[in-house]
Amino acid sequence: MNNEYFQSEKPRNQKLTMVNESNQTIVSVVIPTRNRPEIVARGVTSALAQTLQSIEVIVIIDGPDQETVNVLSQITDPRLRVIELSKNVGPSGARNTGVREAKGTWIAFLDDDDEWLPQKLERQLEVGNSSHYDFPVVASRFISRTPKGDLICPRRLPNLSEPLSEYLFARNSFFKGEGCIQTSTIFVKKELVQKIPLEEKFYRHEDWEWLLRVTAIEGVGIEFVPEPMAIWHSDMGIKRLSNINEWQYSLDWIHSTRNLVTPKAYSGFITTIITPSASLVGDWKAFFPLLGESIRWGNPRPIDIFLYLTMWLFPQQLRQQIRSVFLKKPKI
Repeated sequence: MNNEYFQSEKPRNQKLTMVNESNQTIVSVVIPTRNRPEIVARGVTSALAQTLQSIEVIVIIDGPDQETVNVLSQITDPRLRVIELSKNVGPSGARNTGVREAKGTWIAFLDDDDEWLPQKLERQLEVGNSSHYDFPVVASRFISRTPKGDLICPRRLPNLSEPLSEYLFARNSFFKGEGCIQTSTIFVKKELVQKIPLEEKFYRHEDWEWLLRVTAIEGVGIEFVPEPMAIWHSDMGIKRLSNINEWQYSLDWIHSTRNLVTPKAYSGFITTIITPSASLVGDWKAFFPLLGESIRWGNPRPIDIFLYLTMWLFPQQLRQQIRSVFLKKPKI
C-alpha cells in the first residue's frame, strides 16, 4: 500500500484532515445533475462529510438551471465546485466534463439522487492502493432504500474467473440484486477515465458499457469493498432515467455491445433487464421476438427460460411479495 496517500494505521473514526504532506486533492467526486436542487444538495452534503478530507466535489449542472445554482451556492465548503453547462449533454457528457476538470488522482462518481456513508472514500482508497491491478475499478456494496425498507446489494461478489458481463446480467437465483455494480459506488483512477471516457451517445446503461469496455483491457480489474458504502434511493416517486420503461432502447443497446458480453450474459440481459420493462407496460407483441432474440444471439439456461416466463405471467407486485417472503431483510 502506498502510505504517501493513505495511512492504514489511523483509526477509522478519525477525520483524515491530512492524507499527504502537501494536502493536495486526492479524490475528485463528480456529480452530474439537472433540475433536482434539493436532492443533489443531499448527495453533495454526504460527499463533503467523508472521513477522507483531501477531496473536491465537482457538480456538473447539465444545462441552464438557476435554481440548482442558487441552492448549491448556500453550501460554503471551499471544496465544492459547481460548473453549469450552457446546454444539456447527457449524463456521460457531464461526467466526462467533471473528469476533465478534476484535480484528484482518483475519481468517484455519485448520482445526484444517491448518497454515501462517511467512510466510503476512505475504504475505497485503501482497497485501490493495495490492489494488484494497475487500474483497479473499486466498487462496494450499497443500501437499496425503498418505500418498503432497506436491502443490501449485491447479495454476492463476483468470482475471480467470472466474466463481468455474466456477473452483471446472468442471474443464478430467482431474485434480483444478486450481482450488480451501482454507478455511485464506482471509484477509479483519473488516468483510466481520461484515456477511456464514457460513451456519450448512451443515456442509459452507459455505466455498464464503460465497465465492460475497460475491464477487457489488461491491467484493469474489479475490486470490492464488501461493506455497504452508499445509499441508492429507489423511491418510486422520484423519476430517474433507469426507471423509464424503454425496452426497445435496451434491446438496441445490447445489440451494440454484443461483442462485450458472453452469450450467457446476453440471454441474461434479455431476461432480467429487457423483459421486466416490456412486461410492465403490457407490450405482449414483444413476447416471442425477445425470446427468439435470446436464443439466436445468446445461450439461455433453464433458469433464464423460467425467469422469462415468470416476468410475463406474474405481475411485478406479486413477484415482489414472493421475494419479500423468501429473502429476509438484513438489519441495518
